[in-house]
Amino acid sequence: MASRKRVLIDIRPLRESPQFRRLWAGSMLSWIGSSMTTFAVTLQVYEITRSPFAVGAIGIARMVPMLTIGLLGGSLADAVDRRTLVLITTSCLATVSAAMAAQAFAGLRLIWLLYGLVAVQSALSAVNSPARQTFVARLLPPGQLAAGLALNRLSFQVMLIAGPAVAGLITAATGGLQACYLVDTISFAAALYGIAGLPAMPPQEGATRPGPRAVAEGVGFIARSQVLAGAFLTDLNATVFGLPVALFPAINAERFGGSASTLGLFTAAIGVGGLVSSVFSGPVGHVSRQGLAMLAAASVWGAAFAGFALAPSLWLALALLGVAGAADTFTVVFRSAIVQSFTPDRFRGRVLAADYVAGAGGGEIGNLEAGAVGSLTSPTIGALSGGLAAMAGAIVISAAMPAFAAYRRQSADEDQRPADRAHRRCPGAGRSKSAVTIPAPW
Repeated sequence: MASRKRVLIDIRPLRESPQFRRLWAGSMLSWIGSSMTTFAVTLQVYEITRSPFAVGAIGIARMVPMLTIGLLGGSLADAVDRRTLVLITTSCLATVSAAMAAQAFAGLRLIWLLYGLVAVQSALSAVNSPARQTFVARLLPPGQLAAGLALNRLSFQVMLIAGPAVAGLITAATGGLQACYLVDTISFAAALYGIAGLPAMPPQEGATRPGPRAVAEGVGFIARSQVLAGAFLTDLNATVFGLPVALFPAINAERFGGSASTLGLFTAAIGVGGLVSSVFSGPVGHVSRQGLAMLAAASVWGAAFAGFALAPSLWLALALLGVAGAADTFTVVFRSAIVQSFTPDRFRGRVLAADYVAGAGGGEIGNLEAGAVGSLTSPTIGALSGGLAAMAGAIVISAAMPAFAAYRRQSADEDQRPADRAHRRCPGAGRSKSAVTIPAPW
């Protein structure tokens, strides 16, 4: 029984922190609703235009406000009560979802309106998400931080699988997309319930006024730290080089018959691998060398995609994609734990905002890189070279940033001064001039 508990995901944060439990449950339900809206917007734009380019333009509507507002949103999160900020932005997001439902029920076919609503939604999320991510470190002791982040990752994997599936069933059953938007709007009640139960989270003394100067201070803090720069760079290396999603249709057509159902299995396999690894993530909380563990997980991610590029059979290709999904879960949890525990609270909103903004662009750059290499050579070479490059990049980062590779997690009995202790554990952590940022859900 004891060994089973060590292997399965650690649920102590849910048992011991009622506030975290409410936040986790409410957020998961709301995430599923938001995933249904993402499904509905994509399908509605395609039904109106019948244009793949118009569908792709949804990404531009999301990216522009996200990149322009995200860092400023992080400086705002460090200067005001974060609970109040998230309550306000979550309420505004619920209003946007209600507007999407209204236009669907009204039968409007206005593509500009959908793009506008998506842009407003993205701008609000760029403020909401980094501020929300700061809650975990405030609610849980250091010894449970990795477990809490693993639980958040589990809810994210559930959303990836359940959201589109439920949206597809509802759309088929009702003959329209209106119900998807409506369910999302209602699901915000769960998110607000979780946030309302949290304590006030005012800024620490000496907080910087929000604005460009505060953003520059946050970027400077990242630039001076090998630990943060190494964590962000490791994830960016894996995302840019080892994420060949843009090549999935071509590889499917070239080697597996081109069926749409087979193509859908590629993404599902990654999600299932991530879900399984989240359930069996118990050992994650006991890993002390988190920097080295993140580098190892990123290397497995690259190796899995390199193997996928050469897999002769569909079952092996899907199995390797599942391995990649599992490695992604561990990479995200380790990176999130490092960032949350190493960053002092007064910088946490800005660092997580930089993480969010860079993460939003990392996947797009990765798709561009994979598509370009695949077009110049072949889809197989594009996926293979990207996976190998991700593995090589992890080795280079380990050698160039020894403080990151040597980083050790806080023990359960350490106090809440993570940055000071992290710098004492990692000599030279504040002397690097490398500055990179990067992504993840929570």
